[in-house]
This record gives sequence, C-alpha cells and structure tokens, in this order.
Amino acid sequence: MAAYLLDTNILLRSSDNNSPWQILADTSVTQLFTENHQLWITSQNIIEFWVVATRPVNVNGLGWSVKKTLAEIEQILNQFPQLEETPQVFFHWLNLVTTYQIQGKRVHDARLVAVMLAHGVTHLLNLIPMILVT
Repeated sequence: MAAYLLDTNILLRSSDNNSPWQILADTSVTQLFTENHQLWITSQNIIEFWVVATRPVNVNGLGWSVKKTLAEIEQILNQFPQLEETPQVFFHWLNLVTTYQIQGKRVHDARLVAVMLAHGVTHLLNLIPMILVT
C-alpha cells in the first residue's frame, strides 16, 4: 500500500463534467482506492481548486459560482484526508526552490512536493508527467 498526494488537476478534472479528462481522473482515483492505497490532499489543493473553479472560462477557469465551488470543495474535504501544514513544509520547499532554481508558477508544484517530503508521501497522482526529487 502506497501513499499518494492527489494533484489539484485530478480534483478539478474529476469535478468538471465538461472535462475530457474526467473519466481518467475518476478511474485513477477509484483504482487506487480499490487497491487500498492512501489518498491525501493538502490545503494548497483546495486553494488552487478555488482559484481555477472561480476563474472565468475565458481565462482558463471553470467559471463556477462561489456556491458551486464551495459545494465541490466540501465533497472533496469529506472524501480525502488532509496532510497537515507543518513547519517542515516550508524548509523542504525553500530547499527545493533554491537547490533546483525553481521560479515562477512552478514554486506551487514544489510546495506540493515539500508537503510530500514532510509527510513521507511517496507518490503523486497527476495528469501531467512530472519529475519528482527525493
């Protein structure tokens, strides 16, 4: 049994009935549940979900209302446990961004990896290939 952090794109695609990736996201999560893997989220996932869900469609968002977004987030929070924010997360993040010279939007992805490192989570479920450092 492995521990997986669910990337925000999995949560978004799974919640979006218009996404061509919805079935893949749902099937992947279901398969991991069936195999008794641990599935986790972070507060950062929820924040990123809110940003994309409430952003207008014409700027690559879902264009959802606050009410709809909150309802989806409540479902996510009921379905997946959250990894705690600990002081170690910041120090892992700082080490990652300085060691690998990470800049711009990618610092958010590095923070998810930092949460994983702080909690010993070994896998990330993502729809986009990603290189993880250990």
